[in-house]
Amino acid sequence: MKSLKITTLIVIALIQVQYAVAQEKTKPVFKDGEAQIVDAFKDASKWIRHDLWVETTFDTDGDGKLDRMHVSVTRPAQTETEGLKLPVVYVSSPYFAGVASGGSELFWDVKHELGETVDPPFDPGVKRRGERPIISNSHIKTWVPRGYIVVHSSSPGTGLSQGAPTVGGKNESLAPKAVIDWLCGRATGYTEVNGSETVKAYWSTGKVGMTGTSYNGTIPLAAATTGVEGLEAIIPIAPNTSYYHYYRSNGLVRSPGGYLGEDIDVLYNFIHSGDESKRAYNNKTVRDTEMKNGMDRVTGDYNDFWAGRDYLNQMTPMKAALLMSHGFNDWNVMPEHSYRIYKKAKEMGLPTQIYYHQNGHGGPPPIKIMNRWFTRYLHGIKNGVENDSKSWVVRENDKQSEPTPYKDYPNPDASDVTLYLSKGAPKVGGLQTTSSNGQGKESLVDNYSFKGSALAQADETEHRLLYVTPKFTKDVHISGVPKITVSVASSKPAANLSVWLVSLPWNNGRRTKITDNIITRGWADPQNHSSLTKGEPLKKGKFYTVSFDLQPDDQIIKAGQQIGLMIFSSDKEYTLHPAPGTELTIDLDKTQLVIPVVGGKQTLNSAFEK
Repeated sequence: MKSLKITTLIVIALIQVQYAVAQEKTKPVFKDGEAQIVDAFKDASKWIRHDLWVETTFDTDGDGKLDRMHVSVTRPAQTETEGLKLPVVYVSSPYFAGVASGGSELFWDVKHELGETVDPPFDPGVKRRGERPIISNSHIKTWVPRGYIVVHSSSPGTGLSQGAPTVGGKNESLAPKAVIDWLCGRATGYTEVNGSETVKAYWSTGKVGMTGTSYNGTIPLAAATTGVEGLEAIIPIAPNTSYYHYYRSNGLVRSPGGYLGEDIDVLYNFIHSGDESKRAYNNKTVRDTEMKNGMDRVTGDYNDFWAGRDYLNQMTPMKAALLMSHGFNDWNVMPEHSYRIYKKAKEMGLPTQIYYHQNGHGGPPPIKIMNRWFTRYLHGIKNGVENDSKSWVVRENDKQSEPTPYKDYPNPDASDVTLYLSKGAPKVGGLQTTSSNGQGKESLVDNYSFKGSALAQADETEHRLLYVTPKFTKDVHISGVPKITVSVASSKPAANLSVWLVSLPWNNGRRTKITDNIITRGWADPQNHSSLTKGEPLKKGKFYTVSFDLQPDDQIIKAGQQIGLMIFSSDKEYTLHPAPGTELTIDLDKTQLVIPVVGGKQTLNSAFEK
């Protein structure tokens, strides 16, 4: 009897253990501070996918009703069957439902004199793409198996979201805020765009992270600047953080690389895939009134319109941890966009990291870095990410998955070195760390017909001025923001001013792409020499001092190379194309370049070939 009793107790105990195991919820798994792929979350056939519309706090399409944003959700089955709550990775975009198609007629004509008024480009309209309401499949395979819910939304006036696209207007910040508020139980979601049946995010922990690339990377920052509770971390990739910096440069009308003639109204036309019946109203209120009156394509001056579309001006409420990502050779959304926000976030005391690579537009951080960021701030796992390196830079010829860690960006060991010019036009002049007075003045003649790459390679030309350092005997590491001061006079009341910093000789066998030889670039309007908000016509022959930053960079110039400073006028791929013939004259004694060099002036001098 005693043995039977013991056996019975063992059986009961085993049943209790099995029951407890059966009742145990599937949970995310963490190892080495990273969320791991969980087998129970991997089966896509069991994922729950559904659509809804979240009500916002604004009405931008003028129908007298609050706009609703189209939202799609993808979550593991366990959020329903086991009541599991998980954090959210949220991605929003104006591109999910399709964009306009066409050719050069979509863009502004750039072949005209500076300050001349021309007709706006053609608006082709956008036909919404896709039959199903599901918005996007991006990021789902990466994050759902690791124990996250992935949420997508179309931004205002695109796809099935109501409202008007404003390209950086306030509603593009408040729309993702509304979705986050819904994920945290503070806003209302509906099963239909015009319906009254509500839906709740009962499966959300209320911890949200955002990511995305380009415009999709801008929206996380826009949401973060509202200070919305629940947005714990963002990973913007190549984000546009200021539409002025995207379409203007130090007072100059400048196109983003690859999109000559694009401006903010062109982008509005490009993304407006929403309700066709609202398009006329939206066009009138946004493009043909606010944008037309504010964008000022004639002078390029900074004004309240552009200030309202600069997220640096809106960062005070921001609380989200920031992991920024960008390419140093991104000439579409240029690297200044990420650096200016990263710098400000550090000053505010926010958790920050930055990842830079040597390629062009796009390029997320390695999954390990992103995983640690979201694991720490969404799951709350104390993995010490705040003690990781602040800066990750992919060195030349390394894989983007293998960045080199640094204490910060710019490299703390870098210091500014001033370089001075010596005459040489129309051939090549010198660039050295010691000043030689009495170099006089040299001139160039503007001609947009020649690309910058051709000008940099020319042995002799009147269309640019080129000043070159001695050849390096050892590698030189540049890290930070170069600065240029130019004393310039123009033969006309307005002129383009373009500056390239290049590595020479050009394509010497080691380098294979044009951008490999470009260290950094910058553009400015001499009319804005004393004010970004109000330019003034240039007096013929009068010299003006123009100072501005070039784009941030972190690059190792190899032994055997030289740094070349090229000054020219119209940049064929970026600026307006006035008739050739404008003459710019540079006072060499009052012009200088400042570059941040790891090791400073002593290191740079020691690298020069004797």
